Amino acid sequence: MTARWILLRGLTRESRHWGAFAPLLEARCGAVLPIDLPGNGTLAHLRSPVDVDAYVDAVRAEAQRQGALSPYRVLAMSLGGMVAAAWARRFPEEVESLVLINTSMRPYSRFYERLQPAAWPALLRAARHWRGADPGGIAETAIHERTCARRDTLAADLDAWRAIRASAPVSRANALRQLLAAARYTVRGVPRCPALVLSSRADSLVDPVCSARLAQAWRATHREHPWAGHDLPHDDPQWLVDAVCARFAP
Repeated sequence: MTARWILLRGLTRESRHWGAFAPLLEARCGAVLPIDLPGNGTLAHLRSPVDVDAYVDAVRAEAQRQGALSPYRVLAMSLGGMVAAAWARRFPEEVESLVLINTSMRPYSRFYERLQPAAWPALLRAARHWRGADPGGIAETAIHERTCARRDTLAADLDAWRAIRASAPVSRANALRQLLAAARYTVRGVPRCPALVLSSRADSLVDPVCSARLAQAWRATHREHPWAGHDLPHDDPQWLVDAVCARFAP
């Protein structure tokens, strides 16, 4: 298959969490191939690595298995953004361009910026009620509170997210391993390909300054959404598609 865009999600999220964004991007900017990180989604049965480079190896293998031809355009958020950055650094001939959404990485961000202290109670609540399928929806409600600014779709979102979790639950151990991989990651050098760095002003999980500093260090284009939360693809998928297609024309 010809995949113009590889899509990578973040901590404990999977391909179905792209929601309306993936088909909108495909309609405007070319074919997309969402790939799950080990431990999430279709790969929930696997043990999540604690090293970002291991995620790179897994994503590359899955893209090749599905017949996607490089070079790729990689759009990724949060932990997925770290994987994308490491991919572009290690295999520059395979990555044509990067779009990084609400990500963070050392040495450009401090630990309390990468995971804001105000978010810690909600994350601890989610961890206490993780319970695989989360039958009461407590964990998914806590995640929604910290990642989404748009609340008019709350009931539908929670129904969809609980169904996703029930069909492919991420283990608590895998969630912790993914968090450890993100915390440990340090980007070394600047990718050679063009990059678009996007952030959300109302992100209450990752401080938007992380994206601003990254874009400055890389001399990359940076755009900030005025009201969205951490999950920008959820909050305003049309704005995101417009920003991507304006920078990287089909």
